[in-house]
Amino acid sequence: MLLEMKVPSPGESISEVEIAQWLVEDGDYVEKDQEIAEVDSDKATLALPAEESGTIKLVAEEGDTVAVGQVVCIIDTDGVGEAKPSSTPQEASPQVSAPAAQATKPVDAKATPLAKAIISQNDLSAKDVKGSGEGGKILKEDVIEAMASVKTDGPRGTERKKMSMLRRKVAQRLVSVKNDTAMLTTFNEVDMSAIFAIRKEYKEIFKEKYGVGLGFMSFFTKTITTALKEFPDVNAQIDGKEVIYHNYADISIAVSAPKGLMVPVIRNAELMNFKEVESEVKRLAIRARDGKITPDEMLGGTFTITNGGVFGSMLSTPIINPPQSAILGMHNIVERPMAVNGKVEIRPIMYVALSYDHRIIDGRESVGFLVRVKECLEDPTTHLLGGDVKKSLGL
Repeated sequence: MLLEMKVPSPGESISEVEIAQWLVEDGDYVEKDQEIAEVDSDKATLALPAEESGTIKLVAEEGDTVAVGQVVCIIDTDGVGEAKPSSTPQEASPQVSAPAAQATKPVDAKATPLAKAIISQNDLSAKDVKGSGEGGKILKEDVIEAMASVKTDGPRGTERKKMSMLRRKVAQRLVSVKNDTAMLTTFNEVDMSAIFAIRKEYKEIFKEKYGVGLGFMSFFTKTITTALKEFPDVNAQIDGKEVIYHNYADISIAVSAPKGLMVPVIRNAELMNFKEVESEVKRLAIRARDGKITPDEMLGGTFTITNGGVFGSMLSTPIINPPQSAILGMHNIVERPMAVNGKVEIRPIMYVALSYDHRIIDGRESVGFLVRVKECLEDPTTHLLGGDVKKSLGL
């Protein structure tokens, strides 16, 4: 029986995806539930499992944009054989510099998907490659052998890579924000001494009890949820001629992942304690890093936190994550001389930045919000931990 495999819906509002990479070749035998392809939507990269066991025929090419519900391969369930282990271009050959989904020029000769990727990525012509496979089919080994005899341009060489659907969507959204919002940024500085002291005293006990570290993200997340209650405009968004106010805080956390920037959401962060926040941040970061984050896990945030400090950024103006109205940028912590009670002292200082949509948030709210953030971070025992650090941390 011939089974037509169609593209499943990755999530609400997603109508098309891109075949990023076939993990099997035409004619391979596949097992049921074996991952046969990776597909990119404008929100995440998802794996496509085989619906039944059998011999596979690929209908769509790598790099093709296909509609949800469109047939991308056919599985002959009467086919017999042994499933081959899937391999990515990077695992198969050191000459491949990017996934096959980023191939930029077509290969007319009959070739395996992996061979096509190597040919395109290394600016070769299929005419220069002699195929040794069945019927003259070009194999990976044939391309590698041909490359050994091709002279490159050295440091003047160029390379073209197709932008992934996710990267194109991010680019589109960022340009839209700059054009469609009245974005401004306000700055402040935070003395992180109190948080340093708390973490130094309790982080090992905290990790031993809960299995997660007591990081900066829990302090910032709890601080943001506290400040949002006092400044609801910062937690709102514009919808046409109306303003939508939220009585909850779904905090989006910007995470750098192999496929690009991901922004998973911590739901109802205002109800979480420090341990719950740290556990959720760790879970979402691992899923984003491993490419397992789902579109649903990135939808619906009301406010975003981004941490450029992990890359060494001293100061930046983060771009709003639409349809949200504000985003807080964290930066690196540097020891700086500060005036404290008339004396110069060296303190660990972080610069923080709040970018906001001036159409809905006025200067009083934006500055007041950031001042409140500063107060909570500089005196977390009073403002975040109820005066009892050990009890609030559950230790």
